[in-house]
Amino acid sequence: MKRALTIVASVATATALLVPGGSSSAAPQAPQVAAKAPSYTPPAPVWGACTSQRLIDAGAQCAMLEVPLDYDKPKGKKIQIAVSRILHTNPDYKGMIAANPGGPGGSGLGMSRLGAAIPNGVGAKYDWYGFDPRGVGSSTPSLSCNPNYKGAGYDRPNYVPTKNKNLKWWQRVTKRYAKACSKADAKRLLKHMHTTDVAMDLDSLRKAVGAPKLNYYGFSYGTYLGQVYATLFPKKVGRFVWDGVLNADRAFYLSNVDQNVQFDKNINTYFKWLAQNNAVFGLGTSGKAIRKGYYKLLKRLDKQPAADGKLGPDELADVLLSAGYYVYDWNTIGLAYAKLVKTGDGADLIDMYAGPGDDNGFAVYNAVQCTDAVWPNWKKTEADAWRVHRKHPFLTWGNTWYNAPCLNWPAPSRKAFDVSGKKIKSRILMIGETNDAATVFSGALVTRKAFPSSFLIEGKGGTTHSGSLSGVACTDDLVASYLDTGVLPKRKKHKGSDLKCDPVPPPTASVSARGTGPLTVDDRMPADLRRLILEAQASGR
Repeated sequence: MKRALTIVASVATATALLVPGGSSSAAPQAPQVAAKAPSYTPPAPVWGACTSQRLIDAGAQCAMLEVPLDYDKPKGKKIQIAVSRILHTNPDYKGMIAANPGGPGGSGLGMSRLGAAIPNGVGAKYDWYGFDPRGVGSSTPSLSCNPNYKGAGYDRPNYVPTKNKNLKWWQRVTKRYAKACSKADAKRLLKHMHTTDVAMDLDSLRKAVGAPKLNYYGFSYGTYLGQVYATLFPKKVGRFVWDGVLNADRAFYLSNVDQNVQFDKNINTYFKWLAQNNAVFGLGTSGKAIRKGYYKLLKRLDKQPAADGKLGPDELADVLLSAGYYVYDWNTIGLAYAKLVKTGDGADLIDMYAGPGDDNGFAVYNAVQCTDAVWPNWKKTEADAWRVHRKHPFLTWGNTWYNAPCLNWPAPSRKAFDVSGKKIKSRILMIGETNDAATVFSGALVTRKAFPSSFLIEGKGGTTHSGSLSGVACTDDLVASYLDTGVLPKRKKHKGSDLKCDPVPPPTASVSARGTGPLTVDDRMPADLRRLILEAQASGR
């Protein structure tokens, strides 16, 4: 979950501060959904060839899953969910498993390839399913509001609204985006984009393939989707892995205020790493001094952008945000940042900034999270933003504007769904790093308490979000053995994590490394699949 206004080309940045803007009253509210299973049973998908070359090369098949637009009216209008699958090749068959990369708004069609990243060949014992959630990517209808949204362009005022004209610009532009979404909603998707709807689609997939239980691997927002599914369908829960665990109790406004604090701490950790590797980056030996220089540079870029006028303070903050999110591209970002600081050349950094791209991910991000929970009014939002910004300025205002369409969103919000794992008998494996900024670790501890059958791995001291299968044997081998046997170690009686592992390690600082190879030397995933997960999370900040 979770991030800034665009995807960084080399590493998709992602965070989510879900805060409204531009009005003094909250969006209209809808009643909370009842925790009951729908009666709908979908027709069997017709499997055929995929259009993605990577899926074709992996031996995947693709299909469209027919589901109701509104599960309260199962005989009414239908929509299509794009699904891919890669069937098991090991005769020790464990069943079907669906995977979600995060978001909301991220395409997950390629996630059927995740099985190849599971250690010891365990992935080959499952039928792996990837899917584009409703409104996303190849699913139909696919939602887009305004592909030319100015809030994601190059010509933007400073995120921090120290000038009233900047404040008014952001309020006006974000309000217009929400209005554009209303006009784009010809298929009436917006009232049916809750996480509960996606969870019901997930159960429709389970029914469609004839599986008695759902096995599931979810990253980031996908962990929340897993929590909602498990609450709605506790008897259908098989082996669940949740990596980067979202705190449902603080969905979504408060959890993302938490993010602003932790991202600020994480960027300090990154500046310290740059200082420790001064021989490579030449930025000095003090992380505090590098941080001070960063904020001076933001002011200079506000007056005179670099890279032919494209790299202003907003763009630089967006690029560096991924360093607070993951360790994967610390070296590549550091080299580009050092080049800007020492020579004024921001070309490498602007190459990492995608600029206006596919609007689908941002549109669906809003469609889900602006309606999944109730938002405060602008008065509280602005007060909170300034309060947090004073001590933790790195992300706060950029995140505020990213989510500002929520206050004027054209579909009603409702009380956040109450998750509970008390009725679940199956064990659930949860994973998080101590300093994960996108889904703060305190949320993993809260979720562990809410799901008594769960077992929590902590990447001790790490800052990477959703970093499982990155080559840390302590974590990855337990993922594999759990998926193989369904067995987890005995849960600790205390309120902390159950197992402490090493975090995802930062890369080796090097003047020659340009990030063209795997994200980490020991990453079990192909680089393009890791990017898919990061980009999915980028669509949802």
